[in-house]
Amino acid sequence: MSRKDILKLGLILLVLVCAVGLYSRISAFADRDETELVRRAVREAALTCYAVEGAYPGSVEYLREHYRLAYDSERYYVTLEAFASNQIPDIFITMKGAQAP
Repeated sequence: MSRKDILKLGLILLVLVCAVGLYSRISAFADRDETELVRRAVREAALTCYAVEGAYPGSVEYLREHYRLAYDSERYYVTLEAFASNQIPDIFITMKGAQAP
């Protein structure tokens, strides 16, 4: 192999590494944005429940059943921690298979 061929190969490898890194970053941003959309949907469903019933829901299942909350349950764990029926519950969204930072 000539020096020119080695430089070309090095440049191709550099471009590939950069492309993989860029894809990884874009994917992480998309996952973060999608998780935030799920959080907003759960919050809005909980607020609607409070507006209609005068109490916040005790579970995500209740919101799914009565307020048509929809999200990809194969991709996310969604939990509510309710302190009292008159206080909005804490909402926790975790992507399945995600590692803690």
